[in-house]
Amino acid sequence: MKTTCEIMVQRVLPAIRAELARCMIWEHGKNQQEVAEILELSRAAVSQYLNDKRGAEVDFSEDAQQEIQRFAAKLIEGMSSREQVAGMCNVCKFVQRSGWLNKNEPDAGYCILCGDSEVIDS
Repeated sequence: MKTTCEIMVQRVLPAIRAELARCMIWEHGKNQQEVAEILELSRAAVSQYLNDKRGAEVDFSEDAQQEIQRFAAKLIEGMSSREQVAGMCNVCKFVQRSGWLNKNEPDAGYCILCGDSEVIDS
């Protein structure tokens, strides 16, 4: 049995990054290098996210996509490292609460470790 965090890191985190990259490029006019710098990834990783070679197996609800888009806008505006981590945790929790985890991994429970992380206003 995989833990909730394993599922989220292996399947959902790459999909969140892919959606962030697409949003930053298509909606905010950033290029791959700028996105790579914002997300602290390589340009090659961003390219793989954009070409569905990473993070392509998760379909987010419309609400989850909107949450990711809001986070992308905040990342572009500028955030401290701590705010970035808290923001990513918030998106992850949002995806968990949206029902994705229950639908796709019914035996997994909600993450109990993230409960104490700082919440950023949306």
